[in-house]
Amino acid sequence: MGEKQASADGDRRIGRRALLIGGTAAAVGSAVLARDELARLWWRAPGVEKPRVQGAVDFRGAQWVAASDANWRRADRPDDYGIDMVVIHVTQGSFASAVKVFQDPGHGAAAHYIVRKDGHITQMIRELDVAYHAGNRAYNERSVGIEHEGFVDRPEDFTDEMYAASARLTAGICARYAIPVDREHIIGHVEVPGTDHTDPGEHWDWERYMKLVRQARTASA
Repeated sequence: MGEKQASADGDRRIGRRALLIGGTAAAVGSAVLARDELARLWWRAPGVEKPRVQGAVDFRGAQWVAASDANWRRADRPDDYGIDMVVIHVTQGSFASAVKVFQDPGHGAAAHYIVRKDGHITQMIRELDVAYHAGNRAYNERSVGIEHEGFVDRPEDFTDEMYAASARLTAGICARYAIPVDREHIIGHVEVPGTDHTDPGEHWDWERYMKLVRQARTASA
């Protein structure tokens, strides 16, 4: 599970810089704004942002339960940040405890999805938005985070239902954003640079999981 990352993952602020987008003047400051930052901020202009429907989910069958807005950053992905990665997490606790902490504004972290042992999927942050889940700002901006109920040292927590549901979820994400189904683009939290987390741990069966994701991706193609 992601931990509090206030300094690493906090919102990108314009600060004391000048920006004109569609005639809207932002804060005054430096004369030069980097091109990549300008591209990432275009969606802030009125009328540009994609339509949003309250309670809408990105994965059919998922249940919407909103995370605290302190644990994610509003964005308009993949137009402002390209999505090319899925990060696999393990909650180190129960499903209910994960939901609770992701709704806690003091926690400072949350993932887009939680997969329960019985295969139930809850979405807490839209894929449009940047979730604070990886402990690395750049990886947060480019990835979708999926938590799995359980503990890294208890292989029995990783049920058939969980593997199957999570694989369908990841396959759908890969299809939406043209993400290759391989271990360079579907990674564990432990593989994120700078993290001190070990999940999903040695008992997560990557060979089985990737086979299921490939099968689900092929079936949906």
